Amino acid sequence: MRTAPVIPVIVIDDLAHAVPLADALVAGGLPVLEVTMRTPAALDAIREMKQVEGAIVGAGTVTNPRQLDEAINAGSEFIVSPGLTEPLGCAAIAAEIPFLPGIANAGDIMRGLDLGLTHFKFFPAMAAGGLPALKALAAPFGQCRFCPTGGIGLDTAPEWLAFEPVLCVGGSWVSPKGAPDRAIVEALAREAASLGR
Repeated sequence: MRTAPVIPVIVIDDLAHAVPLADALVAGGLPVLEVTMRTPAALDAIREMKQVEGAIVGAGTVTNPRQLDEAINAGSEFIVSPGLTEPLGCAAIAAEIPFLPGIANAGDIMRGLDLGLTHFKFFPAMAAGGLPALKALAAPFGQCRFCPTGGIGLDTAPEWLAFEPVLCVGGSWVSPKGAPDRAIVEALAREAASLGR
């Protein structure tokens, strides 16, 4: 979470796009890549993107222990989930892999703290009340750090990153769908990487 200010949230429909996209993002200064498990190509994309020098590749949209195992077997270096269940949390902790579960309220955070977790994805960030909601949620949980994701773009990311408990933001704007245009993706990544404090 401290490696770069923005974690690209990546949806790979065509496996041929995986390596060129990863190459461009890493070259632009965003080495932490979250490949969402929303498509049939996701696991193979993780395997291929891991070959890109400097890339730190993880799986997103992991919702159960079976998917967790599949993601780890594909080489994922971290796991991101849209929410937090006890079975998934316990499985991730047992696997000793960095795990960023989604939270949207105090109960979610308390469930995570009960499992020994202190780093969370605030999701869906904008739909769940935006920065005012996260500020209110973070107040009683000073030990926690967050990666807001969902509806954040280049225009709003700096405001989120200025809030101390936010270590980074997740965003899809740096990894447009379709065949990656290296120059465009690298420029988007460089712009996003410059948002770091």
